[in-house]
Amino acid sequence: MSDHAVLHVKGRVLVGPEDVRDELWVVGGRVTYDRPVAPATETVTVTGWVLPGLVDAHCHVGLDGHGPVDAATAEKQALTDREIGALLIRDAGSPSDTRWIDDREDLPKIIRAGRHIARTRRYIRNYAHEIEPEDLVAYVAQEARRGDGWVKLVGDWIDREVGDLTACWPREAVRAAIAEAHRLGARVTAHCFAEDSLRDLVEAGIDCIEHATGLTEETIPLFAERGVAIVPTLVNIATFPDLAAGGEAKFPRWSQHMRRLHERRYDTVRAAYDAGVPVYAGTDAGGSLAHGLVAAEVAELTLAGIPAVDALSATTWGAREWLGRPGLVEGAPADLVVYEADPREDVRVLAAPRRVVLNGRVMG
Repeated sequence: MSDHAVLHVKGRVLVGPEDVRDELWVVGGRVTYDRPVAPATETVTVTGWVLPGLVDAHCHVGLDGHGPVDAATAEKQALTDREIGALLIRDAGSPSDTRWIDDREDLPKIIRAGRHIARTRRYIRNYAHEIEPEDLVAYVAQEARRGDGWVKLVGDWIDREVGDLTACWPREAVRAAIAEAHRLGARVTAHCFAEDSLRDLVEAGIDCIEHATGLTEETIPLFAERGVAIVPTLVNIATFPDLAAGGEAKFPRWSQHMRRLHERRYDTVRAAYDAGVPVYAGTDAGGSLAHGLVAAEVAELTLAGIPAVDALSATTWGAREWLGRPGLVEGAPADLVVYEADPREDVRVLAAPRRVVLNGRVMG
């Protein structure tokens, strides 16, 4: 497909959950619903059910289980996400500089949250800035300037002296840090597995919580009232039993806690959804998890009891609006995925895209 070709996309174009159109064209890499008047040197036609490029709202390009990776590995990670149709990634913390990806029209678009900010010796080695509370505001300001409108905190982690998950930051420290991020125009999210840190973070003004397995009937209404989003990363939460088994001999209390969080994971997500908490799809790929799992995550959201259309929105229309990026609207970059069947009827079709189109080009 040449740079001067017109792409004609026919079938059922899901501009929104109820806004379904018969066709669109791609001219100069952008979406139009007006039939091109000038003849093209080439017209390429693809047919099927069409969605905006999927969003993985919690992903880590440039990171593996040991820390930052080289550019070749990061490229493979991004290509794996692209192949499943994840064309917009919110990179929820990475020590790698992946700005070079922005110059590649064949790789997904990334919204970065800078590097994780964690308490000293309270996170995975080689991942985060590890600091004490008196430095939190300064590091949040630094990462707010480095990122693309997001900052990522580590809200809780295992405290080896306690033998269980505990909150990492004093209430006033997070309040001041979140206020500084907002002053600089950035939103703040936090890794949270357990219950303890949630109220302080939400009352301090946080915008999102990752994982959110510690939500309870006491804190869910607070999230709903404040409009704080969650990204449950259920494909990652599925690993909790193995993690618990590995740490049981040394940290039995922590292991039991992780098992309880895992056992109630679907109930937690469904209760949050039912209360009106915004829920978005993210995989947590790039640590110990493989890339390309966003279709599996959407399927997990439906297993938790979220209706199929809303689970789709969590990775398409709603997620793009939340992140401030366009879907299949007039003049938007032509990032879309084509399927054999209606994904609203069965989200499992997301696992087998027929075509992936990025910046108007049909990817191989």
